[in-house]
Amino acid sequence: MEITRIDDAQTYEAPKHFNMTARRLQGLEASGATSCSVGFSVFEPGGGCERDATPFEKIYVVLSGEIVVTVDEGSFTLKKHDSCRIEPNEERSMLNESDTPAELLVVIPAN
Repeated sequence: MEITRIDDAQTYEAPKHFNMTARRLQGLEASGATSCSVGFSVFEPGGGCERDATPFEKIYVVLSGEIVVTVDEGSFTLKKHDSCRIEPNEERSMLNESDTPAELLVVIPAN
């Protein structure tokens, strides 16, 4: 078993993200997990990410607060315990429009 304590989780730069902190919990440099990587992101009020797409899917799970995810079909507010799947090559942006931080679990399959 490999344990990553949140206080020991390494921060990483998430391209095109702003006013947020990303920590790797499992996979990639954090552990030997090979099926996916799991990150923990905290978006401060006004924090988010620019419109962008990646060649792999992403799953977001809101642990606390709320975040607005915008895709071609519209904007959707995700609240505590809501989740979404972003398809490969699907453009999305995110913004924390609230006055409290939003905590998200981010799951990305191994490439």
